[in-house]
Amino acid sequence: MPQSFASLHCHIVFSTKHRRPLIAGDAQSRLFEYIGGTLRNHECRLVAAGGMPDHVHLLVSLGRTLTVADAVRVTKSNSSRWAKEDFGLRDFQWQDGYGAFAVSYSQIEQVRSYLANQQQHHQRLSFQEEFLEFLRRHNMPWDDRYVWD
Repeated sequence: MPQSFASLHCHIVFSTKHRRPLIAGDAQSRLFEYIGGTLRNHECRLVAAGGMPDHVHLLVSLGRTLTVADAVRVTKSNSSRWAKEDFGLRDFQWQDGYGAFAVSYSQIEQVRSYLANQQQHHQRLSFQEEFLEFLRRHNMPWDDRYVWD
């Protein structure tokens, strides 16, 4: 086959360091715009984004050449630098880890809706409860000593 094609969608979740509520108001929409640009520069696409002041959810269409780990690394490092230098959040940091969950093409609209309704979800669940539920749902083992930072 002379061409290569990829349709790989991933729901990526990570929080601010120690879940500090630093992504509030205008910062969130501007952060998502910046993340979208960063991903485009690496031949990926931000399909949808949502979150709360202490964490983000990104639905990303990965390109053919970037791994999930690389997509998260460039997203976190670039957006952290942007938040500090351009948005004035001098002590901004992301947590060290992340969660990445495969999304079937048929489920994209359902995930997009979930991301758009983060305010509602977090009226009943904390970020920690939500994240552990993702791990359970995807049958992923974890060690409580290393999940949070």
